[in-house]
Amino acid sequence: MAAIVIKKESIDFLKKLGKNNNREWFTEHKDLYTNAHNNMIDFAGALLAEMNRHDNIETVSGKQSLFRIYKDVRFSKDKLPYNTHWNGGFKRATNKLRGGYYFHIQPGDSFVGGGFWGPEKNDMQRIRQDIDFNYPEWEKMLAGKTLVKTFGGLMGEQLKSAPRGFAKDHPAIGLLRYQQYLLKHDFTDEEVLSPDFVKNVNDIFKKMRPFLDFMSEILTTDANGELLVD
Repeated sequence: MAAIVIKKESIDFLKKLGKNNNREWFTEHKDLYTNAHNNMIDFAGALLAEMNRHDNIETVSGKQSLFRIYKDVRFSKDKLPYNTHWNGGFKRATNKLRGGYYFHIQPGDSFVGGGFWGPEKNDMQRIRQDIDFNYPEWEKMLAGKTLVKTFGGLMGEQLKSAPRGFAKDHPAIGLLRYQQYLLKHDFTDEEVLSPDFVKNVNDIFKKMRPFLDFMSEILTTDANGELLVD
């Protein structure tokens, strides 16, 4: 069976859209969008199938994983009507498996990432409490050879000062200030068009799993190791 690839035409469509980001051009070239969108559905479906071999994904199809190309400009200063990238995400299944995976395909700026984009209040508190008590384990996990080589390190927005309830001179203040806990890996345009791209993205997501599982344990067990979720 032939490998599912992202076609050059799907990337070229984004380049053309970037130069003609208006409804008139989009309507006149709807066939280019449809072909490219179908290609991305096939890519996301192939990637989902590979990921379900090693993780439990709640997202049911490649099509469902894709985000819309149409922008919501109601509350944005940027009134251009279309995104000039393809992107999508996969959610892990069950309350015991936390975190998610994300892919972003854009000429000159393609990457995959994952982690915890917007932890809700209780989850954030549990994360910070664990950092407070177990920061040597965090530092060991984040210094892992595979993680550093693949992702460089932890990313995400940070508070300018210490979060409420934590000292400014806490030895793990750098970790405590994070509001997001994310990993990212970049791809070149050549890599995106490679026949091995589905495999390579899946391999990157596999290397993200220890981080997601580490965080999942923090968010689903109490201090005695008892499960907090069904």
